[in-house]
Amino acid sequence: QLVRSLEYGGIATIVSILLAYPMAYWIAFYGGRNKSTYLFLVLLPFFVTFVLRTVAWQFLLGDQGLILKWLKDAGIVSQNFHVLATSFAVVAGLIYNYLPFMLLPICVALERVDPSLLEASGDLYASRTQTFARVVFPLTIPGIFAGVLLTFVPAASDYVNATILG
Repeated sequence: QLVRSLEYGGIATIVSILLAYPMAYWIAFYGGRNKSTYLFLVLLPFFVTFVLRTVAWQFLLGDQGLILKWLKDAGIVSQNFHVLATSFAVVAGLIYNYLPFMLLPICVALERVDPSLLEASGDLYASRTQTFARVVFPLTIPGIFAGVLLTFVPAASDYVNATILG
């Protein structure tokens, strides 16, 4: 159980980084006046209790739930296909419940990047990819580290998702 919990927590953390970083990057650099609105929308599900959010996933991913019933009726998946009681359902629930814990520290780290550094990088003929790899990403590593701590520790010790979705 311990190894499986660490594995699920690690997978959820890595996928959360891959999902949260582009979202945070977009909010920080392209959000404009609506940054607060976008962050509010990310945090909106947190106004509902953790258990209720997880039970909602059970309703969505159930064999007769909103998503799977439609896919089965359309013939996209076979009638004996199911998602609940699989490791995918548990990891998906972990990602959904802990994604904001990854997104917020990364977003704060990205907002702290000095725009003059990006401008200087462009003045030195760095491409956008080089600017990201050599300026932006290294400056956001502390935010990623904070997000990993805030995501991995509770995700690895979360038994609610495993009980309800697993």
